[in-house]
Amino acid sequence: MGLNGKALIWAVNAVCGLSIFFFGYDQGMMSGVNSSPDYITTMGLGYTTTDSAGTATGTVTNSTKQGGIVAAYYLGTLIGCLIGGSLSDKLGRKKCIWICSAQNVAWMLCARIINGIGTGHLNVVVPVWSAETSGHHSRGFFIALEFTLNIFGVVVAYWLEYGLSYVGNGNTQVRWRLPIAFQLVPLLGLILAVFYMPESPRWLLKAGRRDEALEVLGRLRSNDGSVNEQAMTEFKEIDQNIQIDGKEDPSYFTMFFSSCGKLHLSRRTQLAIWVQILQEWGGIAAITVYQPVIFGLAGFDSQKSGWISGVNTVTYMLSTLICVFTLDKVGRRVTMFWGGAVQAFALIMAGVFVHLLNVHPEKTAQYGGAATFMVFLYTATFGATWLTVPWIYPAEIWPVNARARGNAMGVVGWSIGNGWCTLLVPVMFANIKENALYIFGVANILAIAVVYLFYPETANRTLEEIDYLFFSDSWFVWNAEAEFRKLKAELPAILAENQSTSVHEETLANKEA
Repeated sequence: MGLNGKALIWAVNAVCGLSIFFFGYDQGMMSGVNSSPDYITTMGLGYTTTDSAGTATGTVTNSTKQGGIVAAYYLGTLIGCLIGGSLSDKLGRKKCIWICSAQNVAWMLCARIINGIGTGHLNVVVPVWSAETSGHHSRGFFIALEFTLNIFGVVVAYWLEYGLSYVGNGNTQVRWRLPIAFQLVPLLGLILAVFYMPESPRWLLKAGRRDEALEVLGRLRSNDGSVNEQAMTEFKEIDQNIQIDGKEDPSYFTMFFSSCGKLHLSRRTQLAIWVQILQEWGGIAAITVYQPVIFGLAGFDSQKSGWISGVNTVTYMLSTLICVFTLDKVGRRVTMFWGGAVQAFALIMAGVFVHLLNVHPEKTAQYGGAATFMVFLYTATFGATWLTVPWIYPAEIWPVNARARGNAMGVVGWSIGNGWCTLLVPVMFANIKENALYIFGVANILAIAVVYLFYPETANRTLEEIDYLFFSDSWFVWNAEAEFRKLKAELPAILAENQSTSVHEETLANKEA
């Protein structure tokens, strides 16, 4: 492919966006499928009734079985992300994306869990590939833009299924089979497009393919494809980082339980996992599950509630553009700070207004409208903040020899958080109703404190600089930043004295001693 410079970077990230679009569509698709009357009876989840107008409505009586089918997808992503992380560090980012896409096309008809495995593969590799090819001043921009496409996938799934609900009397097989089959479209496009894209230069250099790595960097950093000063500087920085970290590929067991000297891989593992769990416990699953109830209490019938939910998904998608244009400017930490604060406010106030609705049913218009506004405020804020950062952060904080496996740890956290919430949130609302919203509001406040203490800023730093941020023995951000500044000053001398050793062998620890 004859693209170079910004055009090539845009092309790579467009392919990444196609994969993330599939991810969003795949998630959004099942919510509509689950409400299809024919699907409910076919899967033995409940029964179907028909009103006087001939419109069919499905009633789920076996919610445990329904939740289990949905949760199986997250089990699949959990398995798939671990396989994908290991394969990507061995085979490369590009080849792994191609293999994973082909698996989904062949296997998606077999079972939902297999679909989850393929999605888990892609969710690990695509953010890493994007991060390793983009420049450090635009890394957040591109990954945030890809998550605009992610929510666009949700929007497409919602409105496709909303439209199909009017086919026949709403009790047709096409209502749920067509949305499932439509997943093939972005996957086939991904298989074809990734073939023409370059491999990650960082993986190439780690694999010892130095000439190819330099060639790809030249294509990415210059408009004519030549190796300019920027490409050469970046090449040397990556090479220097690999010398310090070593080429050894750590196992998942090692990453979870061992610091690996000054690399502190176990700390990075915890940060990658918990930022995703904090995202899920920030309330997005709660709002998704409970918003139809809020709209119903506000006086909207089922048809109007469906329309309002669709408008909310469009607002959600548009709000992600705020993150696209601010993430690299204000940074990851500030984005999570203000997002957590507004989300906490929206959730708590939504709970308050729903409570007032139940106490004062005569004021449905006022309190119902206020609760609906809080739902819109929450989803817009989530789209502008916490939707994207937990996906980019785990792809940034690892050395190149562990980046795909490390990002897999983040997807493990997402799978755990999502599966956990999928099973637990309906139980919470069934037992404590709107009070569950207060719990998720408090979770957002706790998330702000956790980010403040333990998550250093990664924006506008190269991936190699971010690696050095975690060489500090302290978990606290201010200590990590202080030691990072000290290490940057000492780095040339350390490299000169220790050309054949790595951080695994405590080189930097010995130097500091």
